[in-house]
Amino acid sequence: MSTTLILAMLLDGILGEPDWLWKRLPHPAVLMGRTVDWADRTFNHGRAQRQKGVIALVMLIVCWGAIAMGIAQLGIIAQVICGAILLAQRSLVDHVRAVATGLRTSVVQGRAKVAMIVGRDTGQMDGPAVSRAAIESAAENLGDGVIAPAFWFLVGGLPGIVIYKIVNTADSMIGHRTPRHEKFGWAAARLDDVLNWIPARLTAILILLSHGKPALWRGLPKEARQHRSPNAGWPESAMARILNVALSGPRAYHGKMQDFPWVHPSGIRSPGPGDIDRACDALWRTWIGMMVLAVLLLLG
Repeated sequence: MSTTLILAMLLDGILGEPDWLWKRLPHPAVLMGRTVDWADRTFNHGRAQRQKGVIALVMLIVCWGAIAMGIAQLGIIAQVICGAILLAQRSLVDHVRAVATGLRTSVVQGRAKVAMIVGRDTGQMDGPAVSRAAIESAAENLGDGVIAPAFWFLVGGLPGIVIYKIVNTADSMIGHRTPRHEKFGWAAARLDDVLNWIPARLTAILILLSHGKPALWRGLPKEARQHRSPNAGWPESAMARILNVALSGPRAYHGKMQDFPWVHPSGIRSPGPGDIDRACDALWRTWIGMMVLAVLLLLG
């Protein structure tokens, strides 16, 4: 699968998400979202919501896994194209860099661009808060939008990456601790944590190695475990150390301030557009690191 992954990563890195195509066709991620929404509306009511959530997730995995297995039978070209579509390197870099471009125009423009990639309140953000949010999103999405899909592509081929993506999509839609989804989305949230456990740590390692700074690993695991997410703290902490920027910290969700601890608190607390640009460079360096790993596996 190493050859297929390498070709898929190259195709994604070159083309990204062409607007002309996805304005005419529904993106597979959109189709996955529709099936998750259907499962939510169909099964998330009445009693035994946790058990129903488990059954719904199994159904989604079996359905999308079967589709992937069918497509895989069409040959390597189909697998490369589908793999490239399900990777998000180029689109991630484009979205994050757009925040830096907007912020150079005005804070208002920066807020508008960062609101497209984060779930927190952005209306009262100042410039440094916009920059931190963009860098945090870059690090987290590098893990679950690039390295994790690539990892599961290596492990399980096209079915591996497709199953990962449907679980990740389900987690993003129903894996929340809300009255409606706390029980029904429990299975999606827990399985997403499991599937991201190795990739999150691999992402952190690749970030450091791609910058030639493995020594920055010291203290990183302890810091990453303080993050509210069992996995997101690893790439975020690695990115913060590479850039020497303090990330996370207090922020608002749904009008309520939450006092999250700082990641790499000794770093710069007033980052700007230039630091977002450096984060984008780190995204490409880490992408190359994953490519190198795939090549080594191919040659090994």
